[in-house]
Amino acid sequence: MRILIGGDHAGFQLKSHLIPCLENLGHEITDVGAFSEEPVDFPDIAKKLCGLILDGKAERGIMCCGTGVGASIACNKIRGIRAALCHDTHCAHQCVEHDNANVIAIGQWIIGEKLAEEIVAEFIGAEFEDNEDVRRRVAKLSELEEWGRTRT
Repeated sequence: MRILIGGDHAGFQLKSHLIPCLENLGHEITDVGAFSEEPVDFPDIAKKLCGLILDGKAERGIMCCGTGVGASIACNKIRGIRAALCHDTHCAHQCVEHDNANVIAIGQWIIGEKLAEEIVAEFIGAEFEDNEDVRRRVAKLSELEEWGRTRT
């Protein structure tokens, strides 16, 4: 699978740890930054990662920051992106299976490297449960995006 990974300075160490883990599983990884622990603004990295997903350059994205909260909020501002904050393995697969999430956000300050590896593996290995109930709910998520943009 083609996977994008990005994060800010607070997630740099976790992101750097996950890249070889994902490559060892046979995935094609593109790192979109940050490339050091020098402070950067996570919305800029989120915009780059999400834009590449929307352009079809990858199937899924992983954002690493301090808590994952800001990264998930930033990603969810972009139409067509469904980002989930995941600090456990159940949510990591459930967000794909039932919500068709294409990005997860994880927090370096919140979870350790081993749990992060397990969470990412669940996210990458999950498949969307393409049934009527789930399709209807995901369609309503897209409707909410439009509703939010048209409110005056």
